[in-house]
Amino acid sequence: MSSNELRETGSTEKNEPLNLKQVQSPGVVETMETVEEPKKTLWEKVKTPGSVYQILISAVIAIAIGFAVNTTVEKVPVAAVDLCSIPGKVWLRALKMIVLPLIVVSLILAVQRLREMSRGGALLARWTIGYYLFTTLVAILHSTILVSLVWAKQFTEVDPETRAIDKDLQKDIDSRSVYKAHDIVVELFETLVPDNIVAAFANDVLLGVLVVSIILGYMIRDPATSSILKVVREIEGLITVAITFLINMAPIGIFFLIMPNLFKLDIKEVGINLGLLIGAGLSGMAIQLFIIYPILYFAVMRQNPFAYWMKNSPAWVTAWGTASSAGTMPVTLKCLAARKVPDTIAKFAIPLGTLVNMDGTAIYLPITVTFLAATQGQVISAGQYVVVFLTATLASIGTTPIPSSSLVLIIMIANSISVEVTGMYGVITAIDWFMDRFRTMTNVTGDLYGGAIVAKITGIRDPIVDADGTIIDSSAQDENAKRNSQV
Repeated sequence: MSSNELRETGSTEKNEPLNLKQVQSPGVVETMETVEEPKKTLWEKVKTPGSVYQILISAVIAIAIGFAVNTTVEKVPVAAVDLCSIPGKVWLRALKMIVLPLIVVSLILAVQRLREMSRGGALLARWTIGYYLFTTLVAILHSTILVSLVWAKQFTEVDPETRAIDKDLQKDIDSRSVYKAHDIVVELFETLVPDNIVAAFANDVLLGVLVVSIILGYMIRDPATSSILKVVREIEGLITVAITFLINMAPIGIFFLIMPNLFKLDIKEVGINLGLLIGAGLSGMAIQLFIIYPILYFAVMRQNPFAYWMKNSPAWVTAWGTASSAGTMPVTLKCLAARKVPDTIAKFAIPLGTLVNMDGTAIYLPITVTFLAATQGQVISAGQYVVVFLTATLASIGTTPIPSSSLVLIIMIANSISVEVTGMYGVITAIDWFMDRFRTMTNVTGDLYGGAIVAKITGIRDPIVDADGTIIDSSAQDENAKRNSQV
């Protein structure tokens, strides 16, 4: 299709196979379109750069090599671990580098489209925020119930010597103990309105950047003549090229992220002390992944949720490999584009979900706090679980979408219910890199389901645009929003 032709993005009803070679026509608001290709053999799919098959194969090889070295070498030199992790860290840093500009341009363009609608903007915001808040509350609720009724009774008290805190761990705990429960609320509102826009961008204050981007997008009054919008669309084109390159490099990056972590893992300690904790965390996330999300998706879409999940596998596999919702955001957007989720919805819902949708963290926090209490013989009361529920809700929403950000929150919530942070916190940190991958995978899966669900409920479609990206017909978009505004 020529860039000079008018086009309109399709509905979310079809689940097309993912094609990461989606392209952008310069100067057109719709940045991604699915390219029809003949069916590929399995080998051809494996050879496709950055395919999910390559990512899975690289992850399996990394795990195999990591465990082999871990079990045969008494102690891997720190220098060897650091050097092996360089390619993975460089790839992840490059992926994170484009997240901030991607959030800015996505939100500006999404808000511009929503301004053309009389009711669509409020409808989209209401359902998107409502979906994320609902899934977070459900995640914390079933996690708190499960850990209080089942897992708290399975955790056993350990002797004082095992709970002792060494100097290095004490320094780590002290550095993370500066936050109190009320600090979350204060910081949440402070970051919503940054006192220095430049500093917010420079320091990756993503929540503040999100608010500023929405306001900027709304303040642009004349899209047809706006020089800012032209620059934004050009930047979006450059970002698309960078994303494609980085996705093609994903197998290499994920390989060198996983393998060095396994070099330094104390497998014996994990097997003895944290088997139940790992089981509790993974079971809670499995409930969210394979019961809660699918039920919501099927109730709204009347389609097979597991087929949808598998077709979006590049996003959640990348999430597992990077342990970063922000780093996975470019892949998530590409997956939703391939699923025919309207660009207007995806570019509003996914940046927002990257920042506030932390269901995996919400599930994990009550479990770890209960683990800390049970291993020192302390029983958490019903009232304390209510406090855990409330603080975990706020904490998960305010969590930074970067690896291991929940370690600070564990200490904060434990302090809020007078649970002493003992040496068992050290064994939690020992496997946090592993659990963080599943938390991130859960978060990103929630974003993927959310995009399709919100698109179906609101009925919002992308407007028709001309070659310059100017909206020339938003009537179908607005009509769908009006029809669904009473839902």
